[in-house]
Amino acid sequence: MKVYGVPQWGSAIVEAMLALVGQPYAFVDVEGFDRPGEARDRLAAVNPLRQVPTLVLDDGEVLTETAAIALWLADRHAALAPPAGTTDHRRFLRLLIWIVANVYPTFTYGDYPERWAPSAPDELVDATNAHRQRLYRWLEEQVVGPYVLGEQPSALDCYAAVMIDWRPGRAWFAENTPRLCAAAGLMRRDPRLVAVMAHNRLTVD
Repeated sequence: MKVYGVPQWGSAIVEAMLALVGQPYAFVDVEGFDRPGEARDRLAAVNPLRQVPTLVLDDGEVLTETAAIALWLADRHAALAPPAGTTDHRRFLRLLIWIVANVYPTFTYGDYPERWAPSAPDELVDATNAHRQRLYRWLEEQVVGPYVLGEQPSALDCYAAVMIDWRPGRAWFAENTPRLCAAAGLMRRDPRLVAVMAHNRLTVD
């Protein structure tokens, strides 16, 4: 299968999940896809919506949305989610969807404020940054430790391992969400993810 992505973007989360379960894949770098050019054309050829990440399966089927990819992989690999029917599985589902439904939109609007608030882009950035910090503080309260859900890693830890380098940045997470930051660091140090972390320039210290 192929992962169309950009280092350090959401595609890194999918790479981490695939590495965690030992699933081979090829990475297709489409950095610059958000502007006209070769990268955009390469991505549009498999996904006209031009989304990162885009996962192309061996049979040619296309999967997008990190949560959908996580659930699809979890159906095939027990290591990515707690057993179905358990309390931890319900918590897993809630937090997985919560992240993409609540945290992700703050980047959708905050990364391109001129699209949504052309008359006041700086205000939109400030508002989304502040809201994201409130969201992460709530998420901190849900972390059991040492991983997000307890003793075993899940796809949620793959999200955390990548997202602590996104805004508001590693120093903020270390100070304000120490349990989440610790879980992310533990996942980054997993030997199965060494190559993914290096490829995405995500340090493990």
